[in-house]
Amino acid sequence: MLYSWGACDGEGFDVVSYERTKQDNSVVKTLCAESTIQDEPTGKYLGFIGGDGNVTVLSLYVDGNVNAVVQKRFSLKKDKIKVMKCGPARALLFLHEGKILLLERGNSCRPFRVLCDRQVTQVACGNQHSIALIRDGQLLVWGENSHGQLGLGKEERSTLSPQPLKSLCGIPLAQISAGGDHSFALSLSGVVFGWGKNNAGQLGLGDITNKYTPTCVKSLNQKKTVFISCGEEHTAILTKGGFVFTCGSGRFGQLGHNSLRDEYHPRLIAELMGSKVSQIACGQHHTLALSELFNVIYSFGCGEQGQLGNAKTINQTVPLPIHLPSDHNPALKVKRVVAGGNISFAFYHELNHERSVIPSVCATLDDQIIDKWLTECDTNAWTRAKREIKRMFSSASFVNGSFIDKSCDQHFLTSAEYSGLDLSLARLAFEKIATKTKVLSEVQQSVMRELLPSLSICPAGVEALRIYLILPELIRVIQKQKQQTELAVDLAGAILKLDPFPCDALESLWTRMPYSYFRTLVKTLRSESAKLIEQMTAQHCDNWESLTTILRVLKRLFLVNRQRKSVLIESQFCISEVAHLPMNGNLELLVPFSFVADTVTKQKIFNYLKGLLMQEEQTSAFLSGLPNPVNMLHINRESLLKDTLEYLRKGILSFSYPLMVAFIGENGIDIRGLSATFFSLLSEAFLSWEKKLLEVSENSQLVWFNPDTCDVTDFYYLGIMCGMALYNHHYMNINFPLALFKKLLQLSPTLSDLEELSPVEARGLKNLLEEEEEDVDGLLVDFTVKGQELFSNGCQVPVTKNNRQMYVDLYVDFVFNKSVKNQFEQFSIGFFEGCPLNAWRMFHPEELRELFHGSPTYEWKDLPQCSTYEHCSPSDELITNFWTVFFEFSEEQRKKFLFFMYGTDRVPAGGLSKLSLKIVQLNLPEPDDRFPEAQTCFGKLHLPKYSNIDILRNKLIHAINFCEVFGRV
Repeated sequence: MLYSWGACDGEGFDVVSYERTKQDNSVVKTLCAESTIQDEPTGKYLGFIGGDGNVTVLSLYVDGNVNAVVQKRFSLKKDKIKVMKCGPARALLFLHEGKILLLERGNSCRPFRVLCDRQVTQVACGNQHSIALIRDGQLLVWGENSHGQLGLGKEERSTLSPQPLKSLCGIPLAQISAGGDHSFALSLSGVVFGWGKNNAGQLGLGDITNKYTPTCVKSLNQKKTVFISCGEEHTAILTKGGFVFTCGSGRFGQLGHNSLRDEYHPRLIAELMGSKVSQIACGQHHTLALSELFNVIYSFGCGEQGQLGNAKTINQTVPLPIHLPSDHNPALKVKRVVAGGNISFAFYHELNHERSVIPSVCATLDDQIIDKWLTECDTNAWTRAKREIKRMFSSASFVNGSFIDKSCDQHFLTSAEYSGLDLSLARLAFEKIATKTKVLSEVQQSVMRELLPSLSICPAGVEALRIYLILPELIRVIQKQKQQTELAVDLAGAILKLDPFPCDALESLWTRMPYSYFRTLVKTLRSESAKLIEQMTAQHCDNWESLTTILRVLKRLFLVNRQRKSVLIESQFCISEVAHLPMNGNLELLVPFSFVADTVTKQKIFNYLKGLLMQEEQTSAFLSGLPNPVNMLHINRESLLKDTLEYLRKGILSFSYPLMVAFIGENGIDIRGLSATFFSLLSEAFLSWEKKLLEVSENSQLVWFNPDTCDVTDFYYLGIMCGMALYNHHYMNINFPLALFKKLLQLSPTLSDLEELSPVEARGLKNLLEEEEEDVDGLLVDFTVKGQELFSNGCQVPVTKNNRQMYVDLYVDFVFNKSVKNQFEQFSIGFFEGCPLNAWRMFHPEELRELFHGSPTYEWKDLPQCSTYEHCSPSDELITNFWTVFFEFSEEQRKKFLFFMYGTDRVPAGGLSKLSLKIVQLNLPEPDDRFPEAQTCFGKLHLPKYSNIDILRNKLIHAINFCEVFGRV
């Protein structure tokens, strides 16, 4: 049963005979009780498809008057028409096979050759433009572009040939719609994109500026939009919950808000909230809404031609039910509503084969398709299957739409925090594909050759970023097959090309990515890096460009990992194969990647690059006819700090060369022993300096910059000495917190760093974050720290439950950054000068701190394990007595022994096992009258053969307490 109302609804529209058109006194007419008319009018033209294959196109406007006149009538014998879309000068006939026929005014029906080889799933026509959605997800546009309705950009002119809308590349689309001069596209996850004319706000973007490229209607995000219909200058949006939003021109009441006002944002029609609307349709200036649940059609808007079905020819600003003919059978159910220019239709059926209001969408991958490929790969149909694989896996839209999480409508929640993907579907699909090598290879080649090169550097939405989460699952199965692939390198390259905004969105998705799939992503890139390194070491090939491409992405993942709730252990980013790389200048390329190797390997790289720097300095000096640079300090122990500062102010030291120290009035050559002692003594001098550059925290005994220091220039020299210590592999006994090394590496300190430096302050801030709302208000805290405002007028802003996190963040920033800004700035300048080799940046903050002032733990039991002996053995009485005495020592005495032996009491990175201790037995006359001696440069302890343990104890204690007398180099 077909009902019609509105303009030119008499005499069957010249489609059926007058006798078969039922007439009564109702405005709504029964067009043909037994007709099998299947499709609808659009715009200013009207199209009918009869069940017998007849096609009729009528013009609703002739010479400015409303009058239906047959424009074209013909019959298709072979092709079955599914949908017809009519524009002012042409009609598009949509075949079931996905092809399109073109009917232009005065011409016969012919194939639209440009689209003959494309499987079209949807077509939409505006006044002077058309858009088509292809099965692989691509969107094609053609026609007039005067208002940007093609979405190709402001500079693009009109085109008669369909052009791809590249800005929506990668977005899996569910529906397209075209209004008078505007267009819409709806993604599978309910994200709405609009473009074109916006004079009345019909794009729903909050303004009336035309948009020449697709723009996301953010106010509709996560509203579960399932359908969009466009009128001349207004738009209606339907959600899955049956809610209707409208925007644009309201001058005829077509928005349904009991108003004639234009709406620039999509606004919910309150009167329809309880109706659970299932379909919507926009005419030129009116709107229909169908509630299948209640079997009611609502209409509102322009009614001058009776198109509202309310027995009146006046406009209507609120949705009201239409008046059906008196002989209407209430048992019939409305299956579909259609609105044309000034005409409306309703289809009443008892059949179940009616198409859904939601049009067919682009293709997605499922088990049936994969099974077909796996079967056909060993048959004559393989050529056809390969074409299908190439077509599908060349499309990012296809891949992005194939694995969405539809459980509980999760895909509608897609945002920068949630991808909307069910990655288990992708894993299962690729594992199934991998059972046939031919199929897997074809998929891989299509992705590499077609898909990745087609990706936009600035995709339109988050859905386009899904490809970067899905493809690691493909790489995973390829690696399991042990097949050669460059896909990981190509994927990493595509990620690096992304503009900053989508890159940030991708990192946000990584942060919330499920643990096992994030681990897969890291593992696949790390495995590919290891493979490249193995090739470089075994085949001596140059893979540095590919390697650094992957490492740059791994670095981003490494930083993202620190922000995740479920983190990978940092060793999972380490590539052990780096240790086998040949030592050459290319190692400098690894400096930006702190995760790439363990501490020992990074120290080796640091030392090698340090040697290269020294060679460059020597070569430069030689070519300039200058003597080799030296880095020699002549200083007095008693005035060590003063003498050091005088040397630094002269500017004569060459920091790229190893530092050598000579203590005035003492014999000895510095083979690292004297310089080790120098840095230990210098540390004490800085800490006790009357200028008080540094202050020691009472709670933690950690050292931080004094924020009250007026003259900050001395921090520059402190930085130089700290940099020199690191460069020369010596330790400064200045117990800086981890925050300092984070700042040097341009990382931001956090509340946990404040907890390390000042536990009491941090505990107070933690309590503030945990307090109940009324307790926070009762604390009477404002935005000040120690009398200083955290921002302008901070003393007038109270800390509340809503802003307390900001207060804590600003507090931490004040302690580590704002309060010591000038001090740290001078320190860092000096540090970079004192350590001229940039390779120190490859260490983690924890590693850098350990390299600077040694390991924080003293595993004394490791010292005997790393000891060797000369002229004696571990079982000799002298040696057993020595270790007995050593382990009787207090912690302070043991540290004095280290200073006696090595010129510093700091433990090297990696622990005491990294030390070299050789005990040499001295067979001298009168041994009980002699003291132990140490060669600090070589880690040798010369131990006389004492007659008993008591003498050994006394002599050793005296030696370590007065090591300046007994130490020798």
